[in-house]
Amino acid sequence: MKKIIIVLSFGLFSFFNAKPAFIHGLSYSEMQNKLAEIFTRFTDKNEGTTSFRSLLIPFGGRAESLGNAYTGLSDDLSFFIFNPAASSIQKETQFGVFHNAWIADSNYETIAFTTRKNDLGIGFQASCFYVPFTEYNIFGDRTSGSYYTETTAALNISYNFFNGYDFKGLALGANLKASWRGVPNYTDNDTNQIISSSGLSQSALGIMADIGVLLRFNFLKFYNSREPNVKIGISARNLGVAITGFKSKTGIKLDDSLPTIFAAGISVTFIEPVTVSIDFKQPIDFAAITTYLLPSVSAGVSVNFTNFLSVLAGFELKGGNPRISAGAEVQFSKVRLNLNYTLDLSTSFAPANRFSISSKILLGDKGRSKIDKEVDYYYMKGLEYYSDNNWEEAIVQWEQALKLNKRFDPAILGINSAKAQIQMFKNIKESLLLEP
Repeated sequence: MKKIIIVLSFGLFSFFNAKPAFIHGLSYSEMQNKLAEIFTRFTDKNEGTTSFRSLLIPFGGRAESLGNAYTGLSDDLSFFIFNPAASSIQKETQFGVFHNAWIADSNYETIAFTTRKNDLGIGFQASCFYVPFTEYNIFGDRTSGSYYTETTAALNISYNFFNGYDFKGLALGANLKASWRGVPNYTDNDTNQIISSSGLSQSALGIMADIGVLLRFNFLKFYNSREPNVKIGISARNLGVAITGFKSKTGIKLDDSLPTIFAAGISVTFIEPVTVSIDFKQPIDFAAITTYLLPSVSAGVSVNFTNFLSVLAGFELKGGNPRISAGAEVQFSKVRLNLNYTLDLSTSFAPANRFSISSKILLGDKGRSKIDKEVDYYYMKGLEYYSDNNWEEAIVQWEQALKLNKRFDPAILGINSAKAQIQMFKNIKESLLLEP
């Protein structure tokens, strides 16, 4: 096992370091020109016309390692961005911090928390995107320095309906979000004095919501696991409005429309260690509803080598050039770490090598795994009694399992089968007694 970890670590280190060098060897401009020729039909002339663009930036970590193909999967705290229905299906209570080194000197920081009680999930998330803002006068002297920021907070709630054994339920959820765009005050070129409220007049407040649906079920599953092998998600993100012009001469007015996105995704675990996910996203500009914005597609694959080590890779085509990402996820006790590298050819004019990291603390499942073990115990005891033709006692054991999990379908089927056996032998006995 140590050898495997060493080889994988060396491979990831080599990829993270050799990849940029390889790209440099080709020359950034040459590579970008070649890619532009290939993907020119995907160039969107209307891209970038909406406000609060930080709402489109992934937290980093696991979701970005999978190329942002996460609407259907949504199995960690990154669900806040992709599908708000997923808080009700998380295995454990989680608290996480995320750091995403975006383009130039910009960064994106996030904290998030989620927990669930049976089929009810709730959560909280706060993020801040910031980039240095430095102003110089006509003589080249620095007159002010601060940060341009976009800060977002979200409250989440979801519920998983009809949660069963093979069909794991229909989860519905929503985020209620507020975003603040903070623009620093700037100076008067004539006086070199900072103009009061000049930044505030260009700042903005956004109020919005996300809604999501998540289906989970088993289909063509050839391995044993309580986790479903198929997940399908649909979400609508950033539905709302933004206002600006605070303390300006013109007064408060509507800002540019928010970056609304409709997304659909699916994830499938073909064999137990390998999960493939695919997403389709369609942006909508409600201020210019007739203006067509090109969709994006993404795909990702996750391979779980052990219960504490996973390797991930992803691809996203958004605009004229793609994003290619790779990452690794490691768990130590109750801490799960993710390191991601993305070769971003779509966000800026020059290719960008970006890194993100996340750390999540797993705070337990509130006894759900213990209950599952008890259910399995009573079910297996019932099978033993059933094989010995002791159907009455088998029914007793399976009823105990159903007290713990009323939708445990194998126990329901077992009880029906045992009752059928009892009734059959009763009918046979009665028929023998009636014979002359």
